[in-house]
Amino acid sequence: MKRDKRFTFNSGAPVDDDQNSVSTGIPGPTLMQDTHLMEKLAHFDRERIPERVVHAKGAGAFGVFEVTHDISQYTCADFLSEVGKKTEVFARFSTVGGERGSADAARDPRGFAVKFYTEEGNYDLVGNNTPIFFIRDAIKFPDFIHTQKRNPKTNLKDPDMFWDFLSLTPESLHQTTILFSDRGTPATYRHMHGYGSHTFMMYDKNGEYVWVKFHWRSEQGIKNLTGPEAEKMTGDDPDHATRDLYQAIEKGDYPSWTLELQIMTPEEAERYPYDIFDITKVWFHGDYPRIPVGRMTLNRNPENYFADVEQAAFAPGNFVPGIGPSPDKLLQGRFFSYPDTHRHRLGPNFDQIPVNAPKAAKKRNYQRDSFMAIDGNGGSEPNYYPNSMGGPEPDQSTAIPPIDVSGMAARHEYKLSDKDFEQPGELYRRAMNDTDRANLIANIAGHLGGAQERLQYRQTALFFKADPDYGRRVAEALGLNQKRVEELAKMTQEERVQATS
Repeated sequence: MKRDKRFTFNSGAPVDDDQNSVSTGIPGPTLMQDTHLMEKLAHFDRERIPERVVHAKGAGAFGVFEVTHDISQYTCADFLSEVGKKTEVFARFSTVGGERGSADAARDPRGFAVKFYTEEGNYDLVGNNTPIFFIRDAIKFPDFIHTQKRNPKTNLKDPDMFWDFLSLTPESLHQTTILFSDRGTPATYRHMHGYGSHTFMMYDKNGEYVWVKFHWRSEQGIKNLTGPEAEKMTGDDPDHATRDLYQAIEKGDYPSWTLELQIMTPEEAERYPYDIFDITKVWFHGDYPRIPVGRMTLNRNPENYFADVEQAAFAPGNFVPGIGPSPDKLLQGRFFSYPDTHRHRLGPNFDQIPVNAPKAAKKRNYQRDSFMAIDGNGGSEPNYYPNSMGGPEPDQSTAIPPIDVSGMAARHEYKLSDKDFEQPGELYRRAMNDTDRANLIANIAGHLGGAQERLQYRQTALFFKADPDYGRRVAEALGLNQKRVEELAKMTQEERVQATS
């Protein structure tokens, strides 16, 4: 009997495409009619109980953000309205792929999430310690994370899974290069930068807008662990970064970060050589220098880890007037996935937990009932809208400026191009010194060497496409045939996959 290998929905109906979500074009935005994307993300969000699916292990603290520079010409956000204005914040740092008991020194991106308790409601800036990410479409996210977790048969981390996916997803090369540099193993949470990563909108009271990228710059400086140092730390003190943050704050050595912005006008975005909504790309600082905005200082440890750090819930869609979304397809998927995860993990009223509840603003809407409704549940006010009983009314003046979107509703594919290899090559050649490059090659060889040889060839060809020296040195470290690597690098991605399958 012939086996039916068709990819299907949970209902059994065939899926037409699992790599490109339905959108109005490139970059988007994504359409809600993509039931496969919604089903895939919703199922993924409910895979783990009760620990976070990603960012399971973390540390956090309360503090204050103070505006140091006037940017009121770009945004009407009240918490950024004047120099000297202060806003309470809560920040959580985390590893991404590991479980709650995993080591802080693991080679992994680090989550960098900040909740601002503003007078206009909570604003969440949810990012990482890298300015980019592995993928640019949310439909790929569950698969990517599966490859970073454990093999379903052995329950062990599996380099074949890891490198098979990355080598089949060349857009990941930029982030992979950062991950296997020493930046992939920060010495502490205090000694790393943070990034909003995505492109966001800022707009003023007149509805004029710009595109921005957020940068948190550590005032403690940058410190990383080498591969051997991280391995030793994993055995000596698997909780070293959690311990370091807590102890620094307890003794009054308060960590701080400067918030900076890159700003681009819509007209400039149309001319920029890279898609500004592609999270696998950066805006070069020489093109768009960072400008200072303010300073965050963490000065208070939580009284109870579970109540505050474990129950903290951040969502990229928690905006305040003056800041808004972009058509970034990965960001669009995160708007659904994050709060959906919180509803599963913490319950539908997760926003009433004190660490998540607004502090300087009052929540008023028509959502009622369900598990753990502890904020009075709306009292005697009406639970429907519209009403003539004095209930809250929408405020049209806070609307996000419209942007023009048009195109065919379809699963639009990002075509792989030479641009996907330009920035990883620049990172290798210009941003790294000789020691950085040597450590990068050693770290890659140590991990990729555990994968099948065919996967080693496929991935090393991608390194070669970014920079020939990069590819040759990885090939040499793995004992691969360099001529074979160069031949694979000259092929199309489809030919390369065929030749290494």
